[in-house]
Amino acid sequence: VQLQASGGGLVQAGDSLRLSCAASGRTFSGYTWGWFRQAPGKEREFVAAIFRSGSSLHYTDSVKGRFTISRDRAKNTVYLQMNSLKPEDTAVYYCAASPRIIYSTIGVPSAYHDWGQGTLVTVSS
Repeated sequence: VQLQASGGGLVQAGDSLRLSCAASGRTFSGYTWGWFRQAPGKEREFVAAIFRSGSSLHYTDSVKGRFTISRDRAKNTVYLQMNSLKPEDTAVYYCAASPRIIYSTIGVPSAYHDWGQGTLVTVSS
């Protein structure tokens, strides 16, 4: 499985970005997809996830109402639409996927088997 993240960039506070994560290498039925981020000097943290079939979406509290995770099954691509960006959203964003995640670990990085390379999002004030 290969995951290719893209869409990062330098924006101003209040702007929007859409990150993409294109997957290849197999079928992804039943997979859970996640977005994580890591700011300089900080641990990788959970941002959002689509659990298994896609009926259940999850967000960390700091992005609720601003970020939206979605999936295009035909394109094997997962998106993270980020609106009203804040300087504290600055980080490298990683997409991740795994076929066997239990619900209670959806926000745990080590629960994910496959990772993309990361895309840098910088939000200036």
